[in-house]
Amino acid sequence: MPRNDAQLPLMLRPVSLVLLVLLATAARLATGAYAGLVEDEAYYRLWGLNPALGYYDHPPMVGWWIAIGQAIAGDTMLGARVLSILSAAIGSLAIWRTAYVLFDACTAGWTVLLFNASLLMGIGAILVTPDAPSVFFWGLGLWALAELQTSRNANWWLAVGLFAGLGLLSKFSGLFLGTGIVLWLVLSKENRRWFGAWQLWAGGLIAVLCFAPVLYWNAQHDWITFTKQFGRVAADTYTLRYIGEFIGAMAGLINPLTFLLICFGVAVAVRRALKGQEPYILLLSSTLPFLAYLLFHALHDRVQGNWPAPVYPALIMLAAHAITSAPAARRWPFRLGVFAAVLGFLVASLVMAHTIWPLNTTLGRKDPTMQLRGWQEVADVVRAQATATGARAIITTSYGFTGQMSEALKHDGLQVFQLNQRERYAMQPKALQSLPNGPLLYVVEDRRDRLSVVEAKFGAAQKLAEAPRKTGETVLETVRIYLLPRAN
Repeated sequence: MPRNDAQLPLMLRPVSLVLLVLLATAARLATGAYAGLVEDEAYYRLWGLNPALGYYDHPPMVGWWIAIGQAIAGDTMLGARVLSILSAAIGSLAIWRTAYVLFDACTAGWTVLLFNASLLMGIGAILVTPDAPSVFFWGLGLWALAELQTSRNANWWLAVGLFAGLGLLSKFSGLFLGTGIVLWLVLSKENRRWFGAWQLWAGGLIAVLCFAPVLYWNAQHDWITFTKQFGRVAADTYTLRYIGEFIGAMAGLINPLTFLLICFGVAVAVRRALKGQEPYILLLSSTLPFLAYLLFHALHDRVQGNWPAPVYPALIMLAAHAITSAPAARRWPFRLGVFAAVLGFLVASLVMAHTIWPLNTTLGRKDPTMQLRGWQEVADVVRAQATATGARAIITTSYGFTGQMSEALKHDGLQVFQLNQRERYAMQPKALQSLPNGPLLYVVEDRRDRLSVVEAKFGAAQKLAEAPRKTGETVLETVRIYLLPRAN
C-alpha cells in the first residue's frame, strides 16, 4: 500500500484526517459544554472537587483529569469533560502513528477514520468516566510497543512502563495490558531477548511506582477498591445468557459495520500471527487476554459495552488492515469501510444534536440521553422547599442522584449527603454529626425510595412535594421530597 501521501485517497491523507479530527473535536467540545452530566459523570465531578490518591470505585486518574479540567474551565460541564474530549484527539494521533509503523499510511488513515466513526469516540469521548484515561493510556502503551518493535530501541520500554502505570492509575483493566505484554514477549522468539534488557525491568518499576498511590490509599482504607473490583471475578453459576449481549454491546459501541470488518481482520491476523508475523502477534497479544477474561465474566454476569473499550483501537486497526490488505478484486471491504464511516459520523452527529436540542421527547426512559435531562427543574423545586423549611442539607440514598443534586445545587450552599454507601465518600466526614443544625430534606427518585432506612435514622418524615423530571412533556421519573425535622 502507498506510503506517499499523494498516492492516498483524499479522505485518508494526513491533512484531511487532521481536519476531520479537529472538526469532530470542536463538535464534542460544543456538545460537552452544553449537555448535562450523566449520573456517573456527576458523581466523578465530586472526585474532581476533592482530589485524592484513591476512591472506592476506581483508581484516581479520572478525578485528577476532572480537577485539571476544572482548573482550566471552572466547575462546569466543559471543565469536567475537556481532558476526556482532548484525549480522543491526541489518541487519534497515537493510533495513526501505531498503524503507520506496524503497517502503512493507508491502514493508518483507515484506523483514524473508523476510530472516530465509532460510537465509543463519536459519543463516548464526550463523557468523562474512567474509560477515557484508560483508553488513552492503553493506546499510548500500544504505540510505544509498536515503536519498540520497529526500532528495536530498548529505551522505549521506559515509555511502555510509564503509560502502563498511568493506565493502572485509570482503571484496573490496565493489568491486562501487562498480561498482554508478557504474552507478546513469550510468543515471539525475537522478543524474548528483551528479558535481558535492563530497560524492560526499569519500565516495570516505573509502572509499579505510578500505581503506588493506589496501593498506599487502599492500605489506609481497608483495600476497598480491590475488594469491590476483584469481587466481581468469583462466580456461583454459569450461563450463556450474557454472551450475546456482550457481543452485541461491543458491536454497537464500535460500529456494527466496523465490527464485521474486525471479525474478518482478526481471522486474517490469527493466520498471519501463526506464521510469525510480528505486527499481528503484537495486536493479538495486547487484546486477547482482556477479551478472554471478559468472555469468562460474561459466563456468569453482564459485561457492559464500555468495559472492553481499551482494546477497541487495536481491533479497529485490524479492521482497517482488513480493508487495505484485501485483493484489488475484492471491493467489499473498502465499500463496507466507507459505509461504516458514513454511518458512524451520521449517528454521532444526530446523537450530539439530540443531546442539546431533543429531536423526540416521547421516548421516555428508552431515550439513551435521558440521564442528562430535567435535573435543573427538579433542583428548582428542591431549592424552593429548602428555602421554605430552612433546611441547609439534603439527604440522598444513591450515588448518581447525589452527584446530580450536588451539581444542580452547587451555587445554593446546600450540603448533599448520601446516607448509605459512605465508603464512596472518603473525602467527606462519615458521621451524621457533620451535617448542619436544623431540619433536613430527604430527596429521592421514586424507584429508589428508601424511606424506611432514612426514618430509622431520623424518625418520621413528612412528605412535602413531588418534582417530575421531564424531557419536553414526557415524565422520566418522579422525585419525592421529604422533611426530616432533625436538630442536633
